[in-house]
Amino acid sequence: MFTDALYVFLISMIPVVELRGSIPIGAARGLPWYITISVAIIGNLLPVPFILLFVRKVFDWMRKYPKLKKIVDFCENKFAKKVAKAGNTAFWTLVGFIAIPLPGTGAWTGSGIAAVCEVPFKKGILAAIIGVVLASIVVTLISYGALAGLSFLL
Repeated sequence: MFTDALYVFLISMIPVVELRGSIPIGAARGLPWYITISVAIIGNLLPVPFILLFVRKVFDWMRKYPKLKKIVDFCENKFAKKVAKAGNTAFWTLVGFIAIPLPGTGAWTGSGIAAVCEVPFKKGILAAIIGVVLASIVVTLISYGALAGLSFLL
C-alpha cells in the first residue's frame, strides 16, 4: 500500500497530470479513497509555494534569450488579459480555474498565473488550496464510482 500511495503522491506533482491523473491511479490500484485523496492533495500542493516564489525569477532569466522572451511575453500578456477581465472576482476566478478537473487547469498553471499577475503570496496559496481540494473531491467521486451514474454529464 505504501508503494501505491507513493505513486499517487509523485504523479500528483507532475504538471498537467496532477491529481486529475493520480486519483484514478490510486483507485485503480485499490487504495482506499481517503488515503488517495489525502496523498494526492499534499502532492499536488507541494510545488505551489515554489511556483509562486520563483516563477518570476525563472521568467526574468528566460527574458535574456530572444526565443524564450517571446514565450514569456505571450504567457504574461495572455494571463494579464484574463485577470483584467475577471476584475474584482480574480481570486474566485483563479480558484475556479484550479478546481476544473481537466489537464492543464490545475495548481501548476493556476500558481503560475497568480505569480505572473502578482497575486499576493497568501492569496495565491489559499486559491490553490481551495481549488485543489474542490478538484480532488470531484475526481475522487468520479474515480471511486460515487458519480458513476452521472458520468454521462461530464
